[in-house]
Amino acid sequence: MTSINGSDVTKVVIACDAGMGSSVMVASTMKKKLKKYDVDVVHTPVNEIPADAQVVLCHAGLADRARRVNPDAVVVPFQIFMGDPAFAKVENAIKDGGTLES
Repeated sequence: MTSINGSDVTKVVIACDAGMGSSVMVASTMKKKLKKYDVDVVHTPVNEIPADAQVVLCHAGLADRARRVNPDAVVVPFQIFMGDPAFAKVENAIKDGGTLES
């Protein structure tokens, strides 16, 4: 199991499969939410997750692929693109210094 303290997070990756608008909207929303915590948020295809990604948010169907691409990152899967509790979970852990686990 991979974990990280939210206060140590400096880079969050929103990973997608096809690069459609839904994941781009998630990335935009998370950039706005995490900007005040000085966290870099990037959007990338799941097969190109950068090595320095600490937390990867991706649709649940892509979680296993994301873990294979970057086994050191905490992968937080979500089910729906807007309003999924996973987004608040990541934001709250970063804000409060809580632990995020894969």
